Amino acid sequence: HEVLGVISEVHLLRVMMETIPPLKDSRLLIKDLRFERVKVRIYQLKTSNKNLRRGILYFHGGVGRFGSIRAYERKCRYFCRKTNSVVVSVGYRLAPEHPYPAQFEDCLTATIHFLRTAQDHGVDPSRIVICGDSSGGTLTAAVAQALVNRRDLPKLRAQILIYPFLQCVDLNLPSYQQNKGVPILLKERTLVLGLKYINMDLGITEEIFKGCHVSEDRRLKYQKWVSPDYIPHEFKTRGYKPSPTCLPSKEFCEMAEYLFDPVFAPLLAEDSVIAQLPETFILTCEFDVLRDDGLLYKKRLEDHGIKVTWCHLQEGFHGTVFVALFGRQGNQYKIKWHYKNVKLFSQK
Repeated sequence: HEVLGVISEVHLLRVMMETIPPLKDSRLLIKDLRFERVKVRIYQLKTSNKNLRRGILYFHGGVGRFGSIRAYERKCRYFCRKTNSVVVSVGYRLAPEHPYPAQFEDCLTATIHFLRTAQDHGVDPSRIVICGDSSGGTLTAAVAQALVNRRDLPKLRAQILIYPFLQCVDLNLPSYQQNKGVPILLKERTLVLGLKYINMDLGITEEIFKGCHVSEDRRLKYQKWVSPDYIPHEFKTRGYKPSPTCLPSKEFCEMAEYLFDPVFAPLLAEDSVIAQLPETFILTCEFDVLRDDGLLYKKRLEDHGIKVTWCHLQEGFHGTVFVALFGRQGNQYKIKWHYKNVKLFSQK
């Protein structure tokens, strides 16, 4: 499935996303810069503001292989207008040209640079939020974790995770079973894209679905964080069948080592890290294989006393927020909750 005609799948997806036309907006000042080596686009309202504004760093989705500043143009402009914030869209390098974890490294570099230079951009360094959707939500969670022990930087005001991918320990959670055939993120597709992102052998997908890649030691450690037992009953009513435990294979456990790195799977970070995270907003969608990742992360954060604002779209699917902004007006009602909560985080 790697080649479609004469163009590779990843390049086709890039082209499709790049053709999304940006809306004209005379109210905004938009400029392209580099934060060290990382390309960024900064959006701010042209109206004068004597006070320092809020700041939002946005990490786009695309499984580290597609997506771009241009593809998320409408979203970032909308953020800027509705929250009166300075929005920084981060154009991190993409795989396979730039292998994992270059994407995380670029997002972390951009965040540190912005925290240090916020006032140069008219931003209050104590009111900076990081945000991302899908794999951008993964990057957001990983960056927030990487900064918890940095005493030389201002603390992040909040993190916003929009239907994030957060773990690869159990791909048979209720949401994976219920939504395995729901577009746009099918169950098998989720794993294939993830393995391609970190350049792993696709031949082990079946073993990962069975859970044969998790050693006994890891299973004991992770069962207190990743378990269908922690998914509320109301999310199992559409159907859920407990999966038999697969005996771990030493070969597959060694091959799957990357899958347990908290940069790739932030739900697996140590308690000492989770306990220091900032206030968090999590969006989950009912018809999304990643729904339960968000629910489990919500529980972990709340168990450590982190304030979590949770929004669940009962009719939502993976990509809802991105798709909603294709329309000028009709679908924007679907995302108003989101920007309202961003404002709640940022205005304090």
